[in-house]
Amino acid sequence: MHYPKIPSVSEMALHFSTIEKVFKFLSLHGLRKILPLIFVIILFQISSCGNRNASSSQLKEIKKPEKVVNVPDFNADSAYGYVKAQLAFGPRVPMTAAHENCARWLEANLKRMKADIKIQKFKARIFDDRILDGENIIASFNPKAKNRIFLSSHWDSRPFADHDPDPASKNKPIDGANDGASGTGILLEIARHLGQNHPNIGVDIILFDLEDYGPPEDKQTDKGANTWGLGSQYWAQNPHVFGYSARFGILLDMVGAPDAKFPMEAFSMYYAPDVVKKVWDIAKSLGYKDYFVYDKGGYITDDHYFINQLSEIPTIDIIHLDANSVNGTFYDYWHTTKDNLSQIDPQTLKVVGQTVLAVIYRE
Repeated sequence: MHYPKIPSVSEMALHFSTIEKVFKFLSLHGLRKILPLIFVIILFQISSCGNRNASSSQLKEIKKPEKVVNVPDFNADSAYGYVKAQLAFGPRVPMTAAHENCARWLEANLKRMKADIKIQKFKARIFDDRILDGENIIASFNPKAKNRIFLSSHWDSRPFADHDPDPASKNKPIDGANDGASGTGILLEIARHLGQNHPNIGVDIILFDLEDYGPPEDKQTDKGANTWGLGSQYWAQNPHVFGYSARFGILLDMVGAPDAKFPMEAFSMYYAPDVVKKVWDIAKSLGYKDYFVYDKGGYITDDHYFINQLSEIPTIDIIHLDANSVNGTFYDYWHTTKDNLSQIDPQTLKVVGQTVLAVIYRE
């Protein structure tokens, strides 16, 4: 129910001053009998004025424009080019010339994209007790913002193709086009946009090293999962900024294969179900529900697992899982010599990249 506006004291004074003048006029002319009728008319005018003012105010509230969020258009061809450029260095196996050259290329590109760069060098013990040098590359946008999220991938490639069907290839290093380079390529394209279109929040892009140096299939050890994700383990315990905190993190792993499917990975759902729902719902709103499927995925010991465990930042993994593949978990060419550029589909890069961009700019 709508009630008319009650006139203010000044408005009442004005009207009643007018009534007094009218009363005197009518008295002088012998017309005092019609005064009640005029009084009613004046009160009606006061009430109508109040109603008009209230309706106008109400109309303004209804027409209040909604906030428009401008999300940049992710360029799949550009991301594909970044994947191709990484592979051109050769397998990015730690402590090789290809690895060092690719690191400097990544650093130079992120600097060109106006990011604040930190190179986090570290040493880590691998499955056979050797100590290797690693290098996490961190690019920060809007570094002074307290409200932050982080995006990550690994940029190294596996030193042996232990799942290759050809026995002669099992000790060869792999290109890691999908397993590593695809996520890094997407993040480079996102970084290009962040440098040009500053978001409201702070964003850290973290490229982890020594993720894929776990033991080969025929040399399994009792050291378990801790022999994988060495770069993320180091960063989670030694963040690039003292006391670093982020609201949530998103890891990209194997995000470039044709017709990829990204179910809701189980550790992601355990540690950060609200973040999973946010990302999958945004993907659906963009028309990508055939890629980001609302199915349960298995528990994958990936970089996000160590971050959730060691830093307690809720982090999810966007990862291609396929229970019908030849290895029963990942896509068919995982850890084989065929994980090369032919396995990268620009459309999949577009789907993942556009979804992550939308997450950033809607925060």
